[in-house]
Amino acid sequence: MKGHPALGFEAIRQAERLLGLELDFLRIAKEIAYSHHEKWDGSGYPQGLSGEAIPLSARLMALADVYDALISRRCYKRGFTHVQAMDLIREGRGQHFDPMVVDAFLEIHEDFERIALQFADAQADAPAEEG
Repeated sequence: MKGHPALGFEAIRQAERLLGLELDFLRIAKEIAYSHHEKWDGSGYPQGLSGEAIPLSARLMALADVYDALISRRCYKRGFTHVQAMDLIREGRGQHFDPMVVDAFLEIHEDFERIALQFADAQADAPAEEG
């Protein structure tokens, strides 16, 4: 699991090579792929970056990725409510997440909830399988 940031980065880099060009949006995609599991306090991976050494694109994706993981139903868990996800993200402010990114999220959290509901999986209300 911890290898997927490097694999994603390398897949995008090889696509660039095959295309024979470097595009700005692919540079950002590589940042996100490689650094979205870094944590504000330096305890993340793969490089153990901290604070503003983590690209802003990856700091934004880190919060969005965690939010999605929290609210999504998995075979081993029910999805958390929007309020529960907000509380957990708030708790991660300054440790897992960039404090300014959390503050911005809290200002627009209703948009996250609306979008999540709009694209919710039809199975979201089904009970999680026992395993």
